[in-house]
Amino acid sequence: MKKWETCIRRVEPYTPGEQPQGTGIIKLNTNENPYPPAPGVMSLKLNAARYRLYPDPTAGDLVRELAAYHGLSEDQVFVGVGSDDVLAMCFLTFFNSGLPICFPDITYSFYDVWAELFRIPYERKPLNDAFELKAGDYYAENGGVVFPNPNAPTGIAADMGMIRDILEHNRDVIVIIDEAYIDFGGESALPLLEEYENLIVVRTFSKSRSMAGVRIGYAMGSSTLIRALLDVKYSYNSYTMNTPSIALGVESLRDEAYFRETIEKIVTTREWVKKELSALGFTFPDSRANFIFASHPEIPASELYRAAKEKNIYVRYFDKPVIDRYLRITIGTDDEMKAFIHFLKDEITSRS
Repeated sequence: MKKWETCIRRVEPYTPGEQPQGTGIIKLNTNENPYPPAPGVMSLKLNAARYRLYPDPTAGDLVRELAAYHGLSEDQVFVGVGSDDVLAMCFLTFFNSGLPICFPDITYSFYDVWAELFRIPYERKPLNDAFELKAGDYYAENGGVVFPNPNAPTGIAADMGMIRDILEHNRDVIVIIDEAYIDFGGESALPLLEEYENLIVVRTFSKSRSMAGVRIGYAMGSSTLIRALLDVKYSYNSYTMNTPSIALGVESLRDEAYFRETIEKIVTTREWVKKELSALGFTFPDSRANFIFASHPEIPASELYRAAKEKNIYVRYFDKPVIDRYLRITIGTDDEMKAFIHFLKDEITSRS
């Protein structure tokens, strides 16, 4: 190894889901929303002449809209380029005690990547046999806590009693609750911001608002925590949110009726798919997200994954201990899910 090579920071990167190209593909592998963004987003005419100028570094229009939408003050909102950017900024800003941070052992697989990248010690806390968090595992001294609610890839939502329990036992560190999927079910921790000044709630426009390609994420917390996030952001890159994203994000927030209608469609389809999967012998946690984490007792998940891919149906398979028996299946349109269930029926029949 050359001497300069020893100075390169090396990490094992996060592996994103496949993004297949072409037509005739049923894409159920990256938890995108199958419906278009709000009509106002689709029809918004942007002033391209402004592209020669830097965007507003404060993303003021979007921050104001988000603050009004959630009933917060503007100094309680931080925006970034997708929730991954926001979470990375949170890790960099808040997890500096030298003590290990804690997160579940089965969860969003970017958490340990950021911890490794930023040289943050960490401990993975095992879920129970039902894939649920155990609050008691987060009682010991630590450098911070982060977990999604609902969790990914299981889809299980923690109840407010458990969330409050974890917060009560971690008042001296920052607790981050990643609510990427909260709009599809579960109870948000947002009302707890009034009680816990060490709480950060992170959300995204990628899932429920059908804007994964626009990249908008945001954090909500006390003005002290948001100020600290902004200081780190401005020390790293002042112009993270581009001008079109700010405008499109504002427009999305102004159509609550469409937002609720889309959520209801996905939830209704999800519950139908649960019944169909159960009838085919699959088992799965009771998902409150826009996906289902399912396992068949006789057919390995890896084989179903490959067979589906041959039919241009993409689902997510994780080749990791414990969860390698499961497929994570994004909820698509009714027609897409009917096609997927039809595939499963044919596949199971062909093996019997």
